Amino acid sequence: MKPSPTKAVYGALFANIAIAATKFFAAMITGSSAMWSEGIHSTIDTCNQILMLIGLRRSRRPADPNHPFGHGKELYFWNLLVAVLILGVGGGIAAYEGMLHILHPTPIQKPQWNYLVLGFAFVFEGISLSIALRSFFSKHGHRNFLSKIIASKDPTSYTIIAEDGAALIGIILAAAGVFFSDVLQMPFLDGLASVMISLLLAGVATFLIREVRGLLVGEGVDRRTAKEIRKLATEDHLVESVARPLTMYLGPEDVFLTLDVAFRPSASASDVSESIQNMKARIRKHFPDIKRIYLEAADPSKTH
Repeated sequence: MKPSPTKAVYGALFANIAIAATKFFAAMITGSSAMWSEGIHSTIDTCNQILMLIGLRRSRRPADPNHPFGHGKELYFWNLLVAVLILGVGGGIAAYEGMLHILHPTPIQKPQWNYLVLGFAFVFEGISLSIALRSFFSKHGHRNFLSKIIASKDPTSYTIIAEDGAALIGIILAAAGVFFSDVLQMPFLDGLASVMISLLLAGVATFLIREVRGLLVGEGVDRRTAKEIRKLATEDHLVESVARPLTMYLGPEDVFLTLDVAFRPSASASDVSESIQNMKARIRKHFPDIKRIYLEAADPSKTH
């Protein structure tokens, strides 16, 4: 059975609840700035998973008179909130905490607690990341991973991957900050690690905001897909010309398509009707995500 995006979100949620609690426990014992930042990081991730679950649930509501095309874009809105939360709260607090410890450094007490908790966190973040990757690979395959992440229209899947990947890097940064701060007796390095974690969160948030923004404001299919749609439409011998396809993502697997098609003057009304139905069937067969297709017989001069 293939893992679903919802399972990946729940896996990340339960992992981050446990991780955040242990990080804050270690931070209180040791006084580590990096550990406080990591605790905040995991808390923000926990809130993010809750927001994503809300988005998933609301996006699956059926269409109604006020929302005739459904609620698919709810998913994009809630994931945009996730990105803003990572940047504004997670990155902001981590930067503040780090600068505070750089300006007023305090030695770390009992650093072994930090190593124990960070090791525990690394294992659980790794498990959460593996669940998210399995969910993504089951749908997109293993090849060209980075390009498929960028091309993906399901922000839930790549947000979990980005969060967990950032969490693992953050754990490494926190461990390095604690280690060098203790060994070199330079406590400001712990604060520096916290600032680096804030920059990491800012980078992840910027990437997510950029990706989700395009979908929220009406991003369509890529040029290659649009060209293939036009090619499928022109396969019919009754078609004289086809205008540029107009598309928009209404959800991760829900594309809206409008297409102006000019038919030969000799085609009868029944021939045109049959041709339109066949055209829709061909397009849906090649692109199952195109759920809504509106074809209109147009003036040939307007389709070039």
